[in-house]
Amino acid sequence: MKPQLKADLAMLVVTLFWGSSYVFMQLGLGDLEPFNLIALRFLLAFFLAFPLLYPRIKRPEGKTLLQAFVLGGLLFGVFATITTGIKSTTASQAGFLVSLTVIFVPLLSVFLGAKPPARVFAGACTALLGIALMTLSSSLQMSEGDALCIAGALFYASHILVTGRWAGHSDPLQLGVYQLGFTAVFALLFSFLLETPRLPESGVAWVAVLALGILCSAIGFIVQTVAQRYTSASHTAVIFSMEPVFAAVFAFLVFGEMLSLRGYIGAALVLVGLLIAELDGSRWLPHKKRREIPPASRENMPV
Repeated sequence: MKPQLKADLAMLVVTLFWGSSYVFMQLGLGDLEPFNLIALRFLLAFFLAFPLLYPRIKRPEGKTLLQAFVLGGLLFGVFATITTGIKSTTASQAGFLVSLTVIFVPLLSVFLGAKPPARVFAGACTALLGIALMTLSSSLQMSEGDALCIAGALFYASHILVTGRWAGHSDPLQLGVYQLGFTAVFALLFSFLLETPRLPESGVAWVAVLALGILCSAIGFIVQTVAQRYTSASHTAVIFSMEPVFAAVFAFLVFGEMLSLRGYIGAALVLVGLLIAELDGSRWLPHKKRREIPPASRENMPV
């Protein structure tokens, strides 16, 4: 099996884990408060990853620790908003809203001087229509949970952009592991300040914490870091766009969740928007035909 195919399959498994995380978060929140759940999840992930990767991550530079501290703060923002938001929305809907990260990344990169291609804006408009159908009530109001999940997507997009700027100057594996630890510290601090931290008391909550910590965090982040060395960014983006689909499937299997007809249409538009933003249609044109396209016509094609 070719290395890229192995990497793509590994990323698909990671996406499956992340799609299941919304269900596990809801199950965990039945017994634990949000910051408590985040703290346990990332403490478990850090203490699993640290000894396993110790030879590679020992003696980090001060700069790397500072960067991991900032990334941990952003990652805490991601999960603080999503975990709190999922209390007042469905697991399937949260999955589609958080997947807007795929569109927010190129849009936010404008502030860093990048110029996203036209397909990104077309995808954003399509996804925006889908969000409206999924979340807005007849009085054009959005629930607090939906708004928090969208905020989580913005935090995640910021985290991806900052990671991209720093990963080339620091050891990405060190950044990945130590940011898990700092995320746990932030969550534990907020839990002590605003909640009463404790261990799970039910078997269901323990299953949720273990699944979130081992599958969705420790294995998920490590496999993503390794697999992206052998596959392209375009492959990764398309595979990640399957996360909300997996989230909807798990939500149906575990909770029996079903969206309304309008919700399914909105979810489909969000998914179409993600694919429009990430897929470069010109790559599927034969090279000869691409050269024969007049410049005036090529300007109207996706780039």
